[in-house]
Amino acid sequence: MPRSRLAFWIFLAPVMMWLMLLIVLPHLDLLTMSFRGENDYGDMVWTAQNYLNFFTEPIYWLTFVRTALYAVITTGITFVLAMPVAFYISKLARHRIQGALMIFILLPFWVSELVRIYGWMILLRESGVLNFFLVKLGILHKPVEMLYNDATMIMGLVYTSMLFMVVPLVSVMDSLDDSLIEAAHDLGAGKLAIWRTIIIPHCKPGITSGAIVVFMLTLGNYLTPNLMGGKNSLWFTEQIYNQFIASFNWNQGSAFGFLLLVLSSLIIWAGLKISGQKLGEVAS
Repeated sequence: MPRSRLAFWIFLAPVMMWLMLLIVLPHLDLLTMSFRGENDYGDMVWTAQNYLNFFTEPIYWLTFVRTALYAVITTGITFVLAMPVAFYISKLARHRIQGALMIFILLPFWVSELVRIYGWMILLRESGVLNFFLVKLGILHKPVEMLYNDATMIMGLVYTSMLFMVVPLVSVMDSLDDSLIEAAHDLGAGKLAIWRTIIIPHCKPGITSGAIVVFMLTLGNYLTPNLMGGKNSLWFTEQIYNQFIASFNWNQGSAFGFLLLVLSSLIIWAGLKISGQKLGEVAS
């Protein structure tokens, strides 16, 4: 065996072992469990009832629809906010400070998501920092509860997802020739026309890859909807958590987990079809 091929397999072996032991085998076990259930005599049998429960119980599929809708909204807001940020870092900021700006974006992610969410809760709660200053300035007569609503939950989801949209956008914008923008400006094109006809079409692979990552992370998020959305968040991952931890129904929880994977994959596939993109092009 050539030395280069031997080195390749030596480096690949730990990765393949990690994938098999921590991803493939556990998921195969969960897939098997999702098709198991108790019959009337208490015996474990093969059944599709765990999947049928999702479609026959409105609380389950309505929760998924709500979760997917808010994940799409979060992805759209994240994109709108990330585009000017990425453009400034890539095209307007001086080369010496581009690295510093990227570090500032990365900085909040050096701590866990739990710490970041509790930081937002300290700011927004009724006895929090923001309410204190608003009352002191006379803008509010008394503190108000800013947490535990959908708007605050979406804000937290956008905050936790921003990095994963900015990075791919900066990457594709770096390859955009500045002369194209200058030529369009010299020919009298407005800013909106330049964004619509030059910048956004060029950034389409980065937009799609960032949107996929943000959508999947948002759809599978548990901490932010649970802590910032409150008891009425109705997030699908909470349904999965309740089946595994609260009800100890691992078979139903496994079915919900695979339904989340399959349905989210179908949504992404539909998005790629609508945008005319291919997954291979986006990944490259």
